Amino acid sequence: MKINKKISEDLKFAIIVAQWNSDVTHKLYKGAYDTLIQSGILEEKIKKWEVPGSYELIYSAKKIALCYNFDSIIVIGSIIKGKTPHFEYLCQAVSQGIKDINIKYDVPVIFCVLTDKNKKQSFDRSGGKNGNKGIECAKTALNMALFKKSME
Repeated sequence: MKINKKISEDLKFAIIVAQWNSDVTHKLYKGAYDTLIQSGILEEKIKKWEVPGSYELIYSAKKIALCYNFDSIIVIGSIIKGKTPHFEYLCQAVSQGIKDINIKYDVPVIFCVLTDKNKKQSFDRSGGKNGNKGIECAKTALNMALFKKSME
């Protein structure tokens, strides 16, 4: 997706990456970042933050929405099911938290948090046989940034 040069030079993106399961989240980040660059977004218009885990994406996305004027925020995380109910609670909290930020603040927050049964499934979805969800989320962020601009 190539965007008009004048428009792409004005768009600003935040990407927040969870460090937990970094072997997965860094691949998702690379896919998202490369897609934004290939679409004509200037390197200096993409700001990256790292947080400890997926749960911390909620607070950081809220603070960034409050303190900055980005056209879209991408939150990247990886939650892999274990043997306890922690997985279900965490998935629910993170998805609800990001949904709440989308409702409350005037910036689209794109959910790029993999919730997988095992590490293999995470690898398959972060650059493996099932593609890279980071690429898909960057395309969504671009489309939502353009949508936001069209409403201004």
